[in-house]
Amino acid sequence: MTGVIQWLKSHLWWVGGGMVIVILLLVGGYLGLREVQAAPPQPIQFKHSRHEQVGIQCQYCHPGGSRGAAAGLPALSKCLGCHRHITARTAEMEKITDFAESGRPLEWVPVAIQPDFVRFSHQPHIKFGFDCQECHGDVGSMVVAEPQRNQNMGWCLSCHQEKAPERFEVLSDCATCHY
Repeated sequence: MTGVIQWLKSHLWWVGGGMVIVILLLVGGYLGLREVQAAPPQPIQFKHSRHEQVGIQCQYCHPGGSRGAAAGLPALSKCLGCHRHITARTAEMEKITDFAESGRPLEWVPVAIQPDFVRFSHQPHIKFGFDCQECHGDVGSMVVAEPQRNQNMGWCLSCHQEKAPERFEVLSDCATCHY
């Protein structure tokens, strides 16, 4: 035992330095993962909850999901279709007006992004009656849309097995989602 203590005393700088490096790597990994999974800054702090409260369905602003792979992000003209008739003004609504008057496009930053090696289409999911909240979470309670944690292959396969066990063989084939 005294040999170990003597060794630690003589190598204290190396042991301490190694521990500091390990701690820095763990903290850096945690912060990096948190940053990747954080909601990106948007040009407008769009409140899904307010739009949901007045009965606007997800597909009104994101109509592409029922027709193809991507649900799409609304163009400025979609926002102006309603907001030019609303008399109450907020700072965020003024931003919509500023974009329109300046001719600058409203460039939303996508939140739910799949890796390049994943082929995902909203269309079959909508066709089979899935609610957007099943994958995107309770967006109506979010100030701005946030990426959902743990959306990975295991998560998708579990859902396929639970919701469509009779089709699981096809839905679990690698070529269904990867190309």
